Amino acid sequence: MDGRNQLQWSTKLDGVMPYGLSGRVTRISGMSAHVKGLPAPLGALCRISSAHRSAVDAEVVGLNDDEIIIQPYQDLAGVKGGDLVELKQTRQSLRVGEALLGRVVNARGHYIDGGPNTILPHAIPLQSAPIPPLNRPRIDQTLETGVRAIDSMLTCGQGQRLGIFAGSGVGKSTLLGQLAKYASADVNVVVLVGERGREVREFLERDLGPEGRARSVLVVATSEESALLRRQCAYTGTAIAEFFRDLGLNVLLMMDSVTRFAIAQREIGLAAGEPPATRGYPPSVFAQLPRLLERSGRTEQGSITGLYTVLVEGDDTNEPISDTVRGILDGHIILSRDLAHQSHWPAIDVLSSISRLMNELVTPEHLQASQGLKRLLAAYRQSEDMINIGAYQTGSNREVDRAMQLKPLIDRFLQQSSIEHMPAQETIQHLLKLGSQLISTPTIPKPEPQSATAN
Repeated sequence: MDGRNQLQWSTKLDGVMPYGLSGRVTRISGMSAHVKGLPAPLGALCRISSAHRSAVDAEVVGLNDDEIIIQPYQDLAGVKGGDLVELKQTRQSLRVGEALLGRVVNARGHYIDGGPNTILPHAIPLQSAPIPPLNRPRIDQTLETGVRAIDSMLTCGQGQRLGIFAGSGVGKSTLLGQLAKYASADVNVVVLVGERGREVREFLERDLGPEGRARSVLVVATSEESALLRRQCAYTGTAIAEFFRDLGLNVLLMMDSVTRFAIAQREIGLAAGEPPATRGYPPSVFAQLPRLLERSGRTEQGSITGLYTVLVEGDDTNEPISDTVRGILDGHIILSRDLAHQSHWPAIDVLSSISRLMNELVTPEHLQASQGLKRLLAAYRQSEDMINIGAYQTGSNREVDRAMQLKPLIDRFLQQSSIEHMPAQETIQHLLKLGSQLISTPTIPKPEPQSATAN
């Protein structure tokens, strides 16, 4: 891999304080425990030792006067007042290495796929600062996805961050699998936050497949795991992507979903005593979202292209999490339930979607052809109800006439099966050919009024 000889990671654990600092559990409230006598900072890793169960790892999530508030990675069953709590790490780190490729790990970076426990020689911080704004080179290289609707109408750049907004059951996981198999990135990091347990293996075998898995790292925290692990899953996946980026590689980071990350942070914040704000989300949720999403991007060494799914509640794309994420990212892809009901796959609504960098990445001919397609689709949508009931009269509107004639061709171009792959150059050629038809399509002339004849 390019640049790996220049990469020098310290294998020392960052921020470990001397052993011996400890405190005692004073009380337990819900999923949190209050500890006295332990001067641990926010985010530190602790361990609860109890006579009634094995040791429990926990994280400091709040401070209250002379007490700290900790939440466990498992449950608190068997923990009681007076149990010993020891400080293990003031700043959490993660073991990484190139051996992660092709493997499945949990939120703490431990293998869960039954394979060998290979050595991971490097230690990196779990949470790092986003790239400074003036250290971000301009994005000038396209990322080939292999999906025609994206490469032609929503062109993405290496280092760009796009949101995939959709309700449940409209093809988010299938689309992520296509991108993992066919995108031109060097490495994929797929992060499944709060996923259903049965769907992890389905995603590996059906959506990702052997070809996609070979160059991917899968980070998983299923829905029954604690809120801390579901939140940490997003941080772990992002840290792994940063490791490969700093090796000089172009990384595709796919996170499903940001909404479940926000829900996990809501649980943690409320348990730590934060007041609920918008729709029950405490302020920490809206503070954590940009810190997480801004870690993607391009550097002088490599790039992280971020694709973040957002589970839209009730198909309302203006609910708080969707609205916040859309304002942070460099574009959004909307998956339409109406298109899914018509078996239009992938169900990408190109009129409601946008790539903010497309104008800077494509040729003028490509841009003109894509805008021409959008104009026709918009004209057809505006008159669709009249067309469906037979009330539209041919010749009333030139754009609608063209849209009616070319709609089947446009739909066939935008539709694509999950196992179909088309190189971006071929997609652009098809788009330009279709764009030339938009210009040359003859319109049906209106009937001329007959001249009056003398009696």
